[in-house]
Amino acid sequence: MTATPELTRRLRHCILPLLCIATIGYISYHAVQGDRGLAAWRQLSQQIDHASGELLRVRSARMELEHRVSLLRLDGLDRDMLDERSRIVLGLAHPDELIFLTR
Repeated sequence: MTATPELTRRLRHCILPLLCIATIGYISYHAVQGDRGLAAWRQLSQQIDHASGELLRVRSARMELEHRVSLLRLDGLDRDMLDERSRIVLGLAHPDELIFLTR
């Protein structure tokens, strides 16, 4: 019967360190795997890289379209561009012309 008080006293001294270890383990796990943890941060970084590449692609396509539109403006009208667009939109061609559709 003398072992029970000794065991109880030792358990009281172990409870605080065990609680601290459990708390540190819990916080560490969520720091890595949580919604705002390292894994989520890495995934967001990859999404940002992918979106940046997509942004560059879209910007270059936009600049190309803006250049083509600028060729059709009245102040700097390019006759070849106007002829090309009118043939595409209207579907007209001379009988002796060969038409190659690229799109």
